Amino acid sequence: MMNFKAIGADKNTPLAPLKGGIDETHFAAPTIDFSIIIVNYNVREFLRQALLSLRKALVNVSAEIFVVDNASDDGSADLVRTQFPECTLIANQENLGFARANNLALKKARGSLLVLLNPDTIVQEDTFTTVRDFMGAHPATGMMSCKVLNPDGTLQLACRRSFPTPWVAFTKLTGLSTLFPHSRLFGRYNLTYLPEDETCEVEAISGSFMVVRRAALAQVGLLDEDFFMYGEDLDWCYRMRAAGWKIHYCPDTQIVHFKGESSRRSSFDSVRIFYQAMGLFVKKHFRPRMSMLAYALLHFAIWVRAAVALVRTALQTLALPLLDLTLMQASLGLAIWLRFESSEVWHSYLIVDLVYSVVWLTALALFGCYGKARFSAYQAVLATLTGFLVNASFTYFFKQYAFSRQVVLIAGGLNIVLLSAWRLGVKALSYLGVLKVAAASSHAMGGVRTLVVGDFTSDDALVERLKTNLQNNYELVGLVSLDPTQVGNSHAGLPVIAALEDLDKLLHAASGPRIQQVIFSTQRVPFDRIIGAMARSRSAGPRISFKLVPSHLDVIIGKASIDAIAEVPLVEIENRLQRYGPALGKRLFDLSLATFALLLLAPFFILRWLTVREFDSMTVTV
Repeated sequence: MMNFKAIGADKNTPLAPLKGGIDETHFAAPTIDFSIIIVNYNVREFLRQALLSLRKALVNVSAEIFVVDNASDDGSADLVRTQFPECTLIANQENLGFARANNLALKKARGSLLVLLNPDTIVQEDTFTTVRDFMGAHPATGMMSCKVLNPDGTLQLACRRSFPTPWVAFTKLTGLSTLFPHSRLFGRYNLTYLPEDETCEVEAISGSFMVVRRAALAQVGLLDEDFFMYGEDLDWCYRMRAAGWKIHYCPDTQIVHFKGESSRRSSFDSVRIFYQAMGLFVKKHFRPRMSMLAYALLHFAIWVRAAVALVRTALQTLALPLLDLTLMQASLGLAIWLRFESSEVWHSYLIVDLVYSVVWLTALALFGCYGKARFSAYQAVLATLTGFLVNASFTYFFKQYAFSRQVVLIAGGLNIVLLSAWRLGVKALSYLGVLKVAAASSHAMGGVRTLVVGDFTSDDALVERLKTNLQNNYELVGLVSLDPTQVGNSHAGLPVIAALEDLDKLLHAASGPRIQQVIFSTQRVPFDRIIGAMARSRSAGPRISFKLVPSHLDVIIGKASIDAIAEVPLVEIENRLQRYGPALGKRLFDLSLATFALLLLAPFFILRWLTVREFDSMTVTV
């Protein structure tokens, strides 16, 4: 076990009072190396994966793990209780926010080094030994972070940054930092002018992985609970530097952060809270030493940027519905022209247009065409057909719509073609590599071309499940084995085409199938090799999506998504129909189809009824 002095602080040195009511006597006597704190909110599967990676990384390290659950309703607390008994669970009855939840665990922590870790991360096996050695060699460092990667292997820029001083904020808000990332003058916000593999002193680091020396915490105090979410890590860094402690970025080890999952909420709410936090930070630290005009201008720039972000978020949310609506208007216009050879009667169809468009857009939403299945031509056809049946029934039940039957028939047919055609076009472009679409939602023609990495003496079950999965539609190109001697063999009907050591060459190969996605079985593949493969993939051309399958084989974890793995296709279909949206969509489709069939066959039934009645009356007469 590492003693307190070994990490750069004399345990006999008096400690300054700590904000937050910690018992100083207890606080001054650490008994273990690390206290790792994870604040969780409704990300159970990501949390499971993070804890599994910690279990491997802490084999030879004395540590404690706190999981602070902010009133999750997805079973996260039960997961920790039943599967990770080594963790200390703090189960809150309400969402206390990031700062307040972390402070609850910081007050109980016994480690020489305190680590704030997001639940949507995975760490390497060497992460904590590397951190311990670095902090031991740098006694003036009060806080540090390592290299933090996105799931596609790129550097997550927020893991090292500068304070948003007026000039730094100006370059960020105006986009100059994006236009000139390698400029020391303009690239200071995320320090993009510095090599990412170089250890350096920085002003701030990300709260996704933040290591704090115990003595520094005693001097600086706890996180500021005025920050609910966002900004508290930046504020902590600012106070740390003001107290004379150094902050370092050390790329000798790395983690992966599935950014955004630990703060899942509406996009609009997230944007609002983020910019509120930035405004609070500026008010707290810059207002006392800025002129009133400069402060007002900086605040104005923050809220202008917030407005731009909200508009961009709204446009991203509404882009696909607006595209579909535009195509619907084109279909209706063409249908009117084909019916009347003139567009002069368009004004007579304004109410009809409004009603029919709402019905079609609602059907598309219910069938997931603005969610995970947004590029599914099949779902678009089902949704459009459902909307057509509903709209067609209006022409029978409501006389004011009767004049539009032929127009509805033509427009409905055109919608089925156009709304599915553009989705097929996106798939084709994605398949050809012309257009980058997230693998989790592209459902490219034939499926997302996928490699599976694992130990296939025991991972055959994973391959079988992927082969029978309907919802995610993976095109399994081949297998990559931990054992080089397995190359050339087959498992579950798929060839082992490479060993893990040759994965980089396979991803960079100019010939052969272009790989879009790599799935790692984390039961067998070491996390350092998974993260290393992600980091080295960046030069493989179009970004590759990396996903993880935990040992329980129930889900596939990827960036901003968790895909369910079905035992057989029927199980997946059944699970989808248990959800409100798909169930309502199917019920609407069934009712619409039944209504339309009754209306279509009504003349036949009436004719048969009249014939039988006439025959019966003739029989009675005779």
